[in-house]
Amino acid sequence: MHNLAISLVLVAWSLAAQAGVGITDSWARATVAGQDVGAAYMTLNSTSDATLVSATSPVSTSVEIHSMTMDNGIMKMRMLDSLPIPAGKPVKLEPTGLHLMLLGLKKPLKAGDKIEISLTLKDKLGKQEIRKISLPVKADVQKE
Repeated sequence: MHNLAISLVLVAWSLAAQAGVGITDSWARATVAGQDVGAAYMTLNSTSDATLVSATSPVSTSVEIHSMTMDNGIMKMRMLDSLPIPAGKPVKLEPTGLHLMLLGLKKPLKAGDKIEISLTLKDKLGKQEIRKISLPVKADVQKE
């Protein structure tokens, strides 16, 4: 009986650890010919503290985590080294806020297409996981 109890605890702990980061409401904004930057948005949810440490995509030469803030009437954008995802608190990547900047686009992002992005996530124990997601490209900003 003792071994069964230990096994059940280990299975429950393993399932909780695998629950990880949920990704919803993902999309990328369409671009025009000649535009070499784009943006991707999503909501990240985690059952335990986690961190988005980097991202890559085959549609661009690099992907950066960015934040936009209003400072004395001027919109400022800055690159972040990582993005904390606190347990139980959704982190929204959206226009005029946190977002993924797609730099060096290899071709325009057209509405109706889908793009792939790989997110490198780290849990609170330092274990990394790469999550590949497919995002629809949309022409208009999403309404909240």
